[in-house]
This record gives sequence, structure tokens and C-alpha cells, in this order.
Amino acid sequence: MSLLSIQHLQKSFAQSHILRGIDLEVEQGEVVVILGPSGCGKSTLLRCINGLEPIQSGQISLSGTGVLGQDISWIKARQKIGMVFQNYELFGHMNVIDNILLGPIQVQKRQRAEAEKVADELLKRVGLLDRKHDYPRQLSGGQKQRIAIVRSLVMQPKVILLDEITAALDPEMVREVLDVVLGLAKEGMTMLIVTHEMSFARKVADRIIFMDQGKIIEQATPEQFFEQPQTERAKAFLNILNY
Repeated sequence: MSLLSIQHLQKSFAQSHILRGIDLEVEQGEVVVILGPSGCGKSTLLRCINGLEPIQSGQISLSGTGVLGQDISWIKARQKIGMVFQNYELFGHMNVIDNILLGPIQVQKRQRAEAEKVADELLKRVGLLDRKHDYPRQLSGGQKQRIAIVRSLVMQPKVILLDEITAALDPEMVREVLDVVLGLAKEGMTMLIVTHEMSFARKVADRIIFMDQGKIIEQATPEQFFEQPQTERAKAFLNILNY
């Protein structure tokens, strides 16, 4: 059984049909990178998986919990499916450790001492333990994004969704964030990643999903996709990027 199963997913905004029958299975420990032109539905797909956008039809299932939004509430589902956004979403009036511990303490009702011990280990892993009492305004963009990743990990999710997490960063800050994600991949974290960083996609992915106009039109290994794309649309996409 797949860890995450998406069946016949349909999503519309007003008169715009954004997702048109998405079917996707994600295995435990798999890293799936979603590529495609702007407006094709990549980020909307992640937001639907996390319950941030309602869907019109279809279903999303997580192994061990059932159908999300039906067998398990979205509040509980989001504890199993973490999400990291491109703009960090850190609370400016709270320091780093309080930002990280808000979910474990308020939502999961964990003891602060236990949750903070886990958080400290994660902060150490991303090289930011010495910044745990700083405020977001004191951090660089790359540091904020690494904190956002720690905030998701401390909830101990089964899956993490990463939506263009380097889009708001200066080029020199991109590598420090991508290195953290590469480390998570090596440790077996299940991830769905939307990115425009092609070299990173090729390095981190077990599978590439290529979307266009709300549909998955191609799936392949990174080597197959970048060396021998099967659809004309994928070829055109890669040619525009000069990849």
C-alpha cells in the first residue's frame, strides 16, 4: 500500500479548472519532484494534499489514517503531512524556539521539555542551534527557511510538502537550504517538492512528475526525464530552460 494516495482529484477556482483528475501514488521514503510551467497547478496540488484548499471531487488517503477530511480531520491530518512555504510563515513577534514549539505544544499537546529536546537536535542538524532565541528579523532568508523546515519536522510528520522553498531566497542562500533537503532525502523522509531548481530536482528526486494545464502528463526517473523526455510539452519546457 502506498503511503500517500491521490485519486481523481479535481480542483476549481470560480470558472478556472485548476486540477483535472490527478492520480498519484507516493511510496514510503520516496522523493517526488513536481515540475511544470507556472499556473499548471503544482502548488495548488500541494495545498490540496495539506487541506489548505478544498477539492471538488476525488480523495486523498494517507496510509494508517484513511481518507483525509473524512476518516481523519484536516487538523489531525496536518500533523502527519507537514508543509514548508516559500515565504517562511514565521511569526515575527516570537523567537525561533517558540515558533518551532507552537505546533507541538498547542496542537499535539506535547510537553515543552520533550518537544524542545527534539527541536534542539533538529536545530543542531541544520546548524542553527545557536540562533534558537533570536527573532526572525535577526535571521537571513536561508536561515528562516531552515527554521521553517525544522518547524515542520518537529511535528514528526509522515510526509513533507515543500513549495518553492528557494523562490524568495538570494542565490547565495539557496544552497544552504537545498543541502538540508538533500540530507532529509538521504535519511528516508517522504517528500513532495515543487521547485524550479532543475539541477536540484535531478539530484534529489526518485521520480519526476511533469504537469501541464492541471494534469500529470509525464512521470519518469530524473535521468529519463532530463535526458529523454517522452512528451513534446516536456521537451519544450526543458528547451526553454536551456536544460
